[in-house]
Amino acid sequence: VQLQASGGGLVQAGGSLTLSCAASKRTSSNNGMGWFRQAPGKEREFVAAIDWKSSSTIYADSVKGRFTISRDNAKNTVSLQMNSLKPEDTAVYYCAVSLRPTATGARREYRYWGQGTLVTVSS
Repeated sequence: VQLQASGGGLVQAGGSLTLSCAASKRTSSNNGMGWFRQAPGKEREFVAAIDWKSSSTIYADSVKGRFTISRDNAKNTVSLQMNSLKPEDTAVYYCAVSLRPTATGARREYRYWGQGTLVTVSS
C-alpha cells in the first residue's frame, strides 16, 4: 500500500497551490480519502475529506471556503486545491485513505498514510 503526495512548495500569502496524492488501486477506489497537516510543534490535524464517490466533502473550519478536495477514481488520485493561503497554513500535508467509504475527519479512521509534502506560506 503506497500513497505518494506531491505539489508542496513555497508560496506567498494570498497565493495558491494544488496538492496531489496518488494511491495504489487496491486501496483507494472504495474508501474515503482525506488530507491532514502537521505544523512544527503541533499535532496532526484534519484538513479535508471526501467520500468514495465524490458525493460528500467535509472541511476543517480553518480552511472552509479556501480549500477544495477532489478525487479521480479512474486515476486513483486525490487533490487539494488551496487558495488564499495564509502563513498559518504552513505545515507538512499528508494524504490518507480511510477505513470507511464515507468522508470523515477522525484521524483514527484512516489506515494508510502518505509521506507528506511541505507547504510553506510566507507573509
